[in-house]
Amino acid sequence: MKILHIDSNHELLINQLNQLGFTNHEDYTSNKATIQAKIHQYDGFVIRSRFSIDKTFIDAAKNLKFIARVGAGLENIDGDYAKQKGIALIAAPEGNRNAVGEHSLGMLLALFNKLNTANQQVSEGQWLREANRGVELDGKTVGLIGYGNMGKAFAKKLKGFDCNVLCYDLKDNVGDANAQQVSLEYLQEHIDVLSLHTPETHATINMINNTFINQVKKPFWLINTARGKSVVTAHLVEALKSGKIKGAGLDVLEYEKASFETLFTNNLPQDFKYLIEAQNVLLSPHVAGWTIESNIKLAQTIVNKIKHIFVK
Repeated sequence: MKILHIDSNHELLINQLNQLGFTNHEDYTSNKATIQAKIHQYDGFVIRSRFSIDKTFIDAAKNLKFIARVGAGLENIDGDYAKQKGIALIAAPEGNRNAVGEHSLGMLLALFNKLNTANQQVSEGQWLREANRGVELDGKTVGLIGYGNMGKAFAKKLKGFDCNVLCYDLKDNVGDANAQQVSLEYLQEHIDVLSLHTPETHATINMINNTFINQVKKPFWLINTARGKSVVTAHLVEALKSGKIKGAGLDVLEYEKASFETLFTNNLPQDFKYLIEAQNVLLSPHVAGWTIESNIKLAQTIVNKIKHIFVK
């Protein structure tokens, strides 16, 4: 089987696939049209997020048996059409779930303890203790929307903080010892913190909007390490200004490109400028699952899944 790789990944991915007898070709620079013109030559296709895989591309991939994405989600692939064509879809949410869980916890603790602003003030010669009095996680109620690999990893991290963890998910019976599964209404009634762990779907795009925010009973903190388009930025800014949202930790942004690789390419929206300047907002460049360890785990997970399906 011949496999085409269009994004660089940890070297173990190609090394181990070579050892299993696959032929691996790499093309990290050609545009989509060039890749599409030669994809018929390949049985497998390994990507991260360089471009979307649509029906036209899939139709050109006449011999393709699998598409593997070295990441958690598959939203940049027309999955339904690929399955109709008999193409197996492979992702690796197990590979970076721990990294996302740790990043989510780090963002929450940094917000609660004003570490970002305190660090900046001290570096500027300001020693403001009362202004940087923190908030404790102990005793708070944390609500998770989405309780798959990422949500479960975050809940596991929260277990040692004596906080109450609730989860809401479209699937039934996903709650466990680390999180109580509840209705969305119950979650909105009780939470102090909301953390998103959902894929990008029609149901999750613009999910956190004015309506949702107003349905939450108390002022709350927001963590988003999932997908940027789940949050309407303009509505988030309104809630930050009013105090309904006490602070936000955002690893993802509504303005991201599909490749997740660039952001500062056009004039910055006013709402984004507000987020940059707000002292109760913490931003990171879509790196929650982007650790040294997850780079290895993601690649290994993809190898293991390809081996399980195609090596007898």
